[in-house]
Amino acid sequence: MGGDMTTAPDRLGDQAVVPLRTLDPDAPLDDLAHLDRAIGDARVVAIGESAHYNAESYRLRHRLLRYLVERHGFTAYAMETGACEAWLVDDWVRGGAQPVGRVLAEGLTSLMGSWTQMREHLEWMRRHNAAASTPVGFYGIDLGCANASLLPALDVVLDHLARAEPESPVSPALRATAATFPATSAFAIPQALAAYGQLPVERRDALTAGLAELAARLRAGSLDHVRRTGAEDYERALRAMANTVTLDVVLRGMARGDLRSAALHRDTTIAETVEWVLGRERRVVLAAHNGHIQRQPVTMPGAAAPVTTMGMRLADRLGRDYLVIGTTTATGRTLGPGFFAGELFERLPPPEPGSLDALMAASHDGPFTTDLRTLSSRDAEAVRAASRQRYGTYYAEVDPLDAYDLLVHLPYVTEATPDPDALTASPEEVRAAVAAWQAR
Repeated sequence: MGGDMTTAPDRLGDQAVVPLRTLDPDAPLDDLAHLDRAIGDARVVAIGESAHYNAESYRLRHRLLRYLVERHGFTAYAMETGACEAWLVDDWVRGGAQPVGRVLAEGLTSLMGSWTQMREHLEWMRRHNAAASTPVGFYGIDLGCANASLLPALDVVLDHLARAEPESPVSPALRATAATFPATSAFAIPQALAAYGQLPVERRDALTAGLAELAARLRAGSLDHVRRTGAEDYERALRAMANTVTLDVVLRGMARGDLRSAALHRDTTIAETVEWVLGRERRVVLAAHNGHIQRQPVTMPGAAAPVTTMGMRLADRLGRDYLVIGTTTATGRTLGPGFFAGELFERLPPPEPGSLDALMAASHDGPFTTDLRTLSSRDAEAVRAASRQRYGTYYAEVDPLDAYDLLVHLPYVTEATPDPDALTASPEEVRAAVAAWQAR
C-alpha cells in the first residue's frame, strides 16, 4: 500500500503508537513491558533528548533506568557529563558521605546536576544500591569542565604521576598554562575560550607538546604505575589523560573556527569512554543528546559538514548490542540560543510541518513510544519522509529509520526545577544567572 502512495501520511497509524501511562519515575512499570522485546540482549541502551535541562527528559531517563535495572539487570548509568568529575557522583550513589549539593554541583558538569529532577534520579540510585546485591554505577562520558577547561582531568593525571613517579615531578609550567583559561561553570565558557584564544601560539604549542609527553609517560610506565598505585588508579589516569589530550585538540579547533573538527574529536573520545565503561559493566544505560547517540552523522550549526557521531562508532563496534531510543517534542519551553545572555529557556513553538517532531505530535496527544523496526510500510514511509528533526530550537537533517531504533515523543516539555542545594554549592555566576532567570 505504502509504495503506491504519492504522498506520505501526516500521522502514524494507531498500531504504531504505544502510549506511556506516565513519566513518574516511581509509578508501576507495567506500561513499559512492551519494550522487553526491543531491549532483548542489548548491552547498551542509549536514551536521547532533544535539548538539555528539560524536566520531562530527566524523568523519562530516570523511569527507563529503573525499568532497565529492575527488569533487565542493567548495571550502569552513563551520562553526558564530565568523566572525571562523575567519579564523585559514583561514590555518592554507592553510599558516599559527601553533601548532595556538592555532588550535584561539582560531580555533574555543564549544569547537568543543577536540577531537582536529576537529584531525584541520583537519590533513587543511592537507595537502590543500599539494598542491591549488584549496585548500579554512575559514569560520565564527556571531556569535562563544560568542555572548556583542562584542569579537572589534568589534575587527575598530575595527582597520579605524583604518586606513581614521585622521583620525576612534572614541570609546574604545564598546569600554570592550563590555569590561564579555567571554566568554573557552563556560564564561564565564553571567557575561558577567549582566554585560550589570547594565549601566544608558542605557549599553546608548548601545552600540546607537554600533554603528549605526559601521555607517553603514562603508557611507558604502566607496569610500575600499576604496582605503585593499583590498576584502578592507573586506568582512571589513562582515561583522564585521553580526555585532556582531546580537549586540548578541541580547543585548538575552536580557536581556528573549525567547529566540525572539535565536535568530531569530542564524539570520538566519548565513544571510547563508553567502551571503557563496557569493559567494567555488563549492560549500560547511556543518556545523551540525540545528536550524540544517533547512528548517523549530525549537522551542527556553524559546522562546515556533518559530524560522525558517538552513536555511529558504538553501532560499528557493537552492532545489534547497541539500541538507540531517540526523543521528539511538541511544545512547551526549552533551552534556547540566549543561554549565555541569561535567557535560559524560551517558548517552544509547535514543530514545523514535515518534521519528525510534527509527525509524532500529530500521532497522539500524550507521551508514547514507537518501534521504528516494526512499522508497517505506510508508517515507515511517513517516518522516512520526515527528514528533519528539532534539536532544541533548530532543525537538523535526519533519516529516522537509520538514526534510531525507537522513538519516545514528549508532547509538552518544561524547564527543570533548580535544586537549592546544588545552587548553594555552585559558583557565583551560576547562582546569579539562575536568580536573574527566575526573577523574569
